[in-house]
Amino acid sequence: MRFLSVFALLLLLINPKFKQKSYYTEKLILTIAVDNSSSVAELGYDEKVTAFVESLKNSKELQDKFEIDNYTFAKELKESDSINFTGSQTNINKALKDVNKLYKNAIAPTILITDGNQTYGNDYQFLSSKIKQPIYPVIAGDTTTYVDLKIDQLNANKYAYLKNKFPVEVIATYTGNETIQTNLVLTADGKRLASQALTFSPTENSKVVNLNVSATKIGVQTLRATLTPLTEEKNTQNNTRYFAVEVIDQKVKIALVSDIIHPDLGAIKKSLESNELRGVDILKPAEATSKLNDYQLVILYQPNRKFEEVYQNIQRLEKNIFTITGTQTDWNFLNNIQNSFRKEDLAETEEVQGQLNANYANFLIESIDFSDYPPLENAFGEVEFNGAYEIILSQVISGVATDGALLATYTNQNTRSAILTGENIWKWRANSFLVQENFIEFDTFLGKLVQYLASNKKRERLTVGYESFYYGNREIQLTAQYFNPSYEFDPNANLTAIIKNKDTDITTTYPMLLGSGFYTVDLNNLPSGSYNFTVRAEGKNIRKSGSFKILEFDIEKQFLNADAKRLETIAVKSNGKSFHIDNNVQTIISELTNDQRFKTIEKSNEKVVSLIDWKYLLALIAICLALEWFLRKYYGLI
Repeated sequence: MRFLSVFALLLLLINPKFKQKSYYTEKLILTIAVDNSSSVAELGYDEKVTAFVESLKNSKELQDKFEIDNYTFAKELKESDSINFTGSQTNINKALKDVNKLYKNAIAPTILITDGNQTYGNDYQFLSSKIKQPIYPVIAGDTTTYVDLKIDQLNANKYAYLKNKFPVEVIATYTGNETIQTNLVLTADGKRLASQALTFSPTENSKVVNLNVSATKIGVQTLRATLTPLTEEKNTQNNTRYFAVEVIDQKVKIALVSDIIHPDLGAIKKSLESNELRGVDILKPAEATSKLNDYQLVILYQPNRKFEEVYQNIQRLEKNIFTITGTQTDWNFLNNIQNSFRKEDLAETEEVQGQLNANYANFLIESIDFSDYPPLENAFGEVEFNGAYEIILSQVISGVATDGALLATYTNQNTRSAILTGENIWKWRANSFLVQENFIEFDTFLGKLVQYLASNKKRERLTVGYESFYYGNREIQLTAQYFNPSYEFDPNANLTAIIKNKDTDITTTYPMLLGSGFYTVDLNNLPSGSYNFTVRAEGKNIRKSGSFKILEFDIEKQFLNADAKRLETIAVKSNGKSFHIDNNVQTIISELTNDQRFKTIEKSNEKVVSLIDWKYLLALIAICLALEWFLRKYYGLI
C-alpha cells in the first residue's frame, strides 16, 4: 500500500500529460428567409406563407438534420420569426447578400419564401455568382398571366423653373394577347395638362411617352399620370402614379475656378449638380475675373499667381469662397493675397485622412466614418488661421489624430468661407459608391457645406431639415438642431414636432429624439396628404414652421403576380431548386434531407490533460494511505 501511494505521488510530481480525443456531430445551418413586405398580402398569400413557415419550423426531419435560423426581410434583413407583412419596400438582393455574409464560411442552404417582386436595390437574379449557398425559392404568389396596363416608371425633375416647361417621361407597359387602345392623361388639381393616345399589342407591349408641362406658379405642384384602365383588368392601382415638382424662380450658381486639369473638378461638379437647385461652371482664372458677380459661391481650386485678379474681385464684391488646396498650390502667393490663413510652403507632401468633429454647429452633418475614406494628398504642415474658425474635419496622419484642420469654415465680416487642405476628393466620392452603392452620403455632405457657404442668412438657434414633398414609400423624417445662446449644440433640449394635416385638421404632437448631433422624428406612419408642421423648443420662445406633402404611392401594390422567372433563375444558378407555396411542404423537406451535400458533420475535439487533473488517481492515493494505516493498526504495528 505504501509503495502504491508513494509511486502515485511521484507520478503527480512528474505530472505527465495525455491527449484526450472526443467526437461530436455538428448540424448544418438551414436559413429560412421570409418576405415580410405588404406585396405578399396584396397578392393574398399571407396566410399560406405563415402556415408554410410554421410547417418548416415544426418539421422533426429538418430539426434532426439542421440548425434552423429564421429571418424576415423587407428593405433590411432582420433575425426574427414574427411575420406581419407590413414592409413598404422589398430588397431581395440585400437580404441574400447579408445571409451570404453571415454564413460565408459554412454550408447553409437558404429557403427564400417570397413573391420575387423587388422594389429596391440591384437585380437579385445576377447575384448568384457571389453567393456560395444553394437557394431554394418558394414562390408565394400567382404565376398566371393576366391582362394588365401599368405605369412601369415615371421620370421627372424634382425642380422646375417658373414660366418654363419641364419634361415628364412615362414608361407604360402592357401584358395581354390582344391589340388594345388607351389614353395617358396628366392632371393637376383636377385640370388636364396633357394627354396622349396609346396603342399596345402582344408584340408592341411597351411605350416611352415624353410630355412637356408648363410651370405656372411657385411652390410644390402635385401631378397625376393615369392610364385609362381596361374593363378586364384585375389590378388598376398600377395604372396611376402621383409625382411632384417644386417650381422655383432661381438657381444657386457656383463658379469652380481652376488653372489645372484634375479629376477633382469633375467629381465636385457632378456632386453639386446632383441637386438640381445648383449649377456649376468650371472656369479658368482669366475668364472668371469678369463673371464673378453672376455667382453666389466661388470655389478656388489650387490657387496660384494667375488667381490674383480673381482674389481682388472677390474681395471687392465680398463673395463667399471655398478654397481647395493640394500639391500644386502656390502657398507663397496664397499667403500674400489673403490674410485669413497661412501655411509654410514646403516641398514635402503627406497623406491625410479626416476625422469628423461631432460638435460642429454651423449646419447639420450626418455621422460619417471618414476613417474608411482614402487619404487626401496635401502639402506638408498645418494651416494657421488668423481669426476664429470651426473645424469640420481634423487631420489624421498615419492613424494619429491631430488638432490641425483638414476642412474648416471661417467668417470675414459679411462673408462665409471654407478651406479643404487636400486634393483627390474624387476618391472620397468613389469610395461612397463602393460602400453604399450610391453617391448619396458624399453628395449630401458636400451639398450641405456648399449650401451653408452660398448663403449669408443670419445664424439661428433652431434649424430644421426637411423636404418639400415625400413619396409614400420613402423614409419620412424631420431633423432639427438646437443651439444654446453661445451657439453650441444643446443635447439636453426638449424639442417637439407638431404635425397638422391640412385636409382633416388632425394635429399630432411627436417628441423629437436625440441622435448624433441632431434631433429627429420618424413620420413614416403618416398617410398621404398635405401637412403643416411646427418644431418648438419647450420652455423657450423658439420655434420653426414649414409645410410638406406626402404623395400617395404604394409600390408594393403595383404587382399582379409573383416574379417566378427571376426566382427560378437564381435557384438554377445557385444549384438550388424552386418550389411553389401550393406544393406540399413535405416536398421541400424531402429535397433538403435527402440531398447528399447536406450531411451531418462529425468533428473531433482533442484536449491535452494533465495527470494531476485525473481525480481517480487522487482517490487511489487516499485509499492506499487509509488501507496502510488500517492494516498496521489491525496487526499492532502502530
